[in-house]
Formats: sequence, C-alpha cells, structure tokens
Amino acid sequence: MSWQELQIVAVQTTDEGPFAENVFWVLASKEQSLRVPQGAEGAEDLLAKLQQLPGFKNDAVIEAMKCTDNKIFICWDRENTTA
Repeated sequence: MSWQELQIVAVQTTDEGPFAENVFWVLASKEQSLRVPQGAEGAEDLLAKLQQLPGFKNDAVIEAMKCTDNKIFICWDRENTTA
C-alpha cells in the first residue's frame, strides 16, 4: 500500500495484555488493510511518519495507550481531513 492509497489510520487495542501484544496500528486503503503490532521493529519510526499526516489525532493515540479493552481509535481519516 502506498501513502497515497492510505485512507484510515487507527490504533486497535485488545484485552489480551500484558502478556500478549495488545496494541496494533491499523493502516487501511479502500482495498486492503495492514495491522502492525506496536512492538514491531520500526514501529516508533512509523508513528513519527504517521504524525506528519495533516490532522493526525495524537489525542486518539494517547487514549488508546490507556485502554485495556477491545476498541479501535481513529487517528486519521483522509475523507475528514483538510490538507
């Protein structure tokens, strides 16, 4: 998936922690999605890149990091963002 195809960025949390991965980045285009564990190599670099998207919601990331339930937090949506 290219950056131009990216439509939605979200954080998905689960109730499976702390002994299993429970935070994932979800990157979605109109045709596919990619789920990246927070602990994956390069995840910090990914966050830095995502934060450059216009209108990226850091507050959604902060809320997600506090969550221990099964939930999805939308951090960026191309259709609801003004460049």
